[in-house]
Amino acid sequence: MPASRNKKYFEKLLNEHLQTLLKKDLEQPMSTFVEGSGQSPDFTDQATLEADMDLNIHMKERDSKLIAKIKDALERIKDGTYGFCEECGEKISDQRLNARPVTTVCLACKKKQETQERLRGL
Repeated sequence: MPASRNKKYFEKLLNEHLQTLLKKDLEQPMSTFVEGSGQSPDFTDQATLEADMDLNIHMKERDSKLIAKIKDALERIKDGTYGFCEECGEKISDQRLNARPVTTVCLACKKKQETQERLRGL
């Protein structure tokens, strides 16, 4: 796949994913998680409600982080650095970019990072 076509493919993929996340964000604003948080007479119901709220908030935070990563990836496409490893500078394989379009490191550098994290006990 030629580089310019490759770039357009990933830009389209990232924009579609971004639009999906933004639409989801609009359909379920953070205020909907708090609205149902009234006191329930049943302790079990209250615990379930709180667990659901915690999960929803966690998912919302995860989506927010992914939105930021997608926007960063789109910026890298614009400035010509998309698809190159931030660690070693080598080209990131299309397979890796297809699996994780927001990645900033090649597979070899990611494996090194994970090995170092395991050694540090993270």
